[in-house]
Amino acid sequence: MFKRLRIFALTLLTAGFFACSESGENKTDAPKESLFDDQQLEIPQETMEQLIDNVSSPIEMAALIKKAGISFSKDYVSNPDKVDNLNTSFEQALRLGILGSDLGYLNMYDKTGMVINYISAIKSLADNLKVGQFFDFQTLKKLATNSTNLDSLMYLSVSSFNQMDNYLRENKRTNISALMVTGVWIEGLFLATQVVKSNPNVNIAERIGDQKNMLNNIIIILGNFKNDKNFTSLVTDLNELKEAYKDVKISIEQGEPEQVEENGRLVIKQNSKSVVEITDEQLKNIIQVTAKIRNKLVQ
Repeated sequence: MFKRLRIFALTLLTAGFFACSESGENKTDAPKESLFDDQQLEIPQETMEQLIDNVSSPIEMAALIKKAGISFSKDYVSNPDKVDNLNTSFEQALRLGILGSDLGYLNMYDKTGMVINYISAIKSLADNLKVGQFFDFQTLKKLATNSTNLDSLMYLSVSSFNQMDNYLRENKRTNISALMVTGVWIEGLFLATQVVKSNPNVNIAERIGDQKNMLNNIIIILGNFKNDKNFTSLVTDLNELKEAYKDVKISIEQGEPEQVEENGRLVIKQNSKSVVEITDEQLKNIIQVTAKIRNKLVQ
């Protein structure tokens, strides 16, 4: 059994999903079905945004994997060449999130030779979803050709997603935002589970177990759009994963708050201890179900 104490900080300053970026031109037509969410939210918009903001950045899981000393594998990432076959905004938004998570993984390992194809695919999907104006493709492409620009590439990649996500939520397109976030999350979990499958690691296994609460948030977010059969089907699949997580135990011990300075601002952080208990059998089941769901989304 993996049982670890993890110290983490709960920042009490609300942050966006990513940062900011420059704009470009949007030319691609959107799918025929509506890109806008015209149904009334069953939970408040503010609550939806808080749930979405709590989903981890794609960089976080990739950073944990690299920190563990595990080598890069192209077998873990999705194929960026298949995006032209996606005909609906539902498929495109999910894949945009998936590719965003892959891009974080590629950037973390300085795979500049592969990055351009992923940036191109993401730009195409963003254009189709009418958010391509927030994606500075030319600058990203330029940065990707030089490995010394890794930090700038990672920053601008992440910031493009933030602008898209914020724009979607501000314009009552939370359905598209929710799908992007789901894609990011499921691909990050897939990367972690595939890594730990071949390279047993306590810290990664613990982080996988810690995703139980994130999964519950994702299901709540998507359940808000249950009138759409595509959302209903996705929630059904995620409920299977929820069942795999059922017996994973997570407990939190609150610590003393502290004041720290971040980016010139005073932030209050609540230091806490998280205890995650996950057995080998539970982990194996989570790995299998995660792969089943993710592979269905990228087929």
